[in-house]
Amino acid sequence: MSDQEKNTEWDSLWQEYTRSLENWKSLFEQIQTASNDMQSKFNEVWDKAAVESSTETMKLFGENWQKALNEVGISAFKEFGENWQKAISDNSTSAFKQFTENWQKALSSSGLEQMNAYGEMMKKFAETWTSMWPKSH
Repeated sequence: MSDQEKNTEWDSLWQEYTRSLENWKSLFEQIQTASNDMQSKFNEVWDKAAVESSTETMKLFGENWQKALNEVGISAFKEFGENWQKAISDNSTSAFKQFTENWQKALSSSGLEQMNAYGEMMKKFAETWTSMWPKSH
């Protein structure tokens, strides 16, 4: 393979990576916008409930929501350090490649799990609200 062909292959790969990165960035910004909107509406609902509900009702709601939240959890990834140490110890191309694959999987999974957990927490808020005030939504 000539140097020209290698450069063309590299440029093509880099352009594909750049397009993927831009796509990810765009989707991430959409998620941020949706999350901010949801948080704003949540705050409005919470403020209205606090003003219009009794202390006992708010306490009961909090207890019910807490029970519902027990179903939701975020699992932290702890494998990063272990995988890195393993790659360093082995010091081979395949070990570093395996580390990269594991790291990307863990990083992606962790972020998605946190996002999913946040969504589940807000869903449990809505479900708890609906169970206490079925006609208020």
